[in-house]
Amino acid sequence: MIPSINPLVLNLKESATLHINTTVKKLRSEGRKVNHFGFGEAAFPVPKLLQEGLIDHASHNEYLPTQGLLELREALCAYLKKEHQLEYTAEDVFIGPGSKELIFQLSYLVEGILLVPAPSWVSYGPQAAMRGKTLIPIQTKRENSYRLQADELDRACFEMGQEQKLLILNNPNNPTGSVYTEEELKEIAEICRAYNVIVISDEIYAGIDFTGRPHVSIARFYPEGTIVSTGLSKLFAGGGYRLGAMIIPPTLQIIKDSLSAIISETFSCVSCPVQYAALNGYSRFDELREELNTNRDIYRYASEYLWDRFTAMGLNCPKPEGAFYLFPDFDNYREKLKAHGILTGKALVEKLLLDVGVALLPGSDFYFPATNLGVRTASVDFDGKFVRENWPGRDGMNEEWEKKLFPSLIEGCDRLEAFLKNL
Repeated sequence: MIPSINPLVLNLKESATLHINTTVKKLRSEGRKVNHFGFGEAAFPVPKLLQEGLIDHASHNEYLPTQGLLELREALCAYLKKEHQLEYTAEDVFIGPGSKELIFQLSYLVEGILLVPAPSWVSYGPQAAMRGKTLIPIQTKRENSYRLQADELDRACFEMGQEQKLLILNNPNNPTGSVYTEEELKEIAEICRAYNVIVISDEIYAGIDFTGRPHVSIARFYPEGTIVSTGLSKLFAGGGYRLGAMIIPPTLQIIKDSLSAIISETFSCVSCPVQYAALNGYSRFDELREELNTNRDIYRYASEYLWDRFTAMGLNCPKPEGAFYLFPDFDNYREKLKAHGILTGKALVEKLLLDVGVALLPGSDFYFPATNLGVRTASVDFDGKFVRENWPGRDGMNEEWEKKLFPSLIEGCDRLEAFLKNL
């Protein structure tokens, strides 16, 4: 039997980030030593406060409201008001099995062209493809740390004509680690307002910001057209808990009604015990603040260590400002790589994985051209539990502590450096 498959799905491949993680695990199981810079999974244990919420409600097996547990939605609104200066009510909040699923549902139900800055997270494009939606990457520039600029968005919107447009803006950004300034967001908001663009502000990394500035959402400047997406996977290290949230303003009531209908016919609701775990996280956030700040400081140290090493090697790399990613490029080595038959980013990362033992992802997975030599680098290949238990503080770090806490990051950089020197 050869079943017929939806042609929009037939050529879909496994997510690049999940594929590289599976590949590395396989290589490691075969005894290969691989420095895993390819997968962005939070490094630390889930805070005990969330674990307690899960355990205490393990006996709860009831279906919850489609939008999610009321107390959780209220707690999230209070959190967003205090931490991000955003005003919402529980009726604006939708709880789903990860922000990834909620973004897919929204992309499915809202008509129009999808605009994404390049580089952007790998799954936005395949999700759009499953809907048959046109995706337009907007090429950003390294000198702007790959942050979308208002003039770039203006040009793209004008060229697209009158069709409805949906922009996904990820801040802090995966894959670059960049963080938008308040002024940049104000300018982008004005362009979105001028063209009636609907914005999905993917703020899953909002609590992992190294700039010292308070997190600023574009929703503060374009509240009527911005949908905010967040969840447990990054700040709370709860990726496997699969709980995300989408906050939709009253001005987009038709989207809220449509999303409610889709949820009722698909996943119905998120696991009850997991919602209570999230409730502990958001309602008692002050109890977690010190722990999460320490996690952020460790992420920052690891990311800046890689940045120091990459720039010393002659790679072009904007300094990371948040999340746990960097986006170095090998343009300065293009001719030497060409002499070895390496012309594309994909060929480069395959060489680095199989011959050097360093796992990375190519810029082409993030909507750049095939010949782009940028690579997405995750800075979380370390034992988060061990690092937390032994963390001497940023001021206490030295070369000896680096070797003890971040051996794989060091070894991966050493391998890359040796590879480049031998070209």
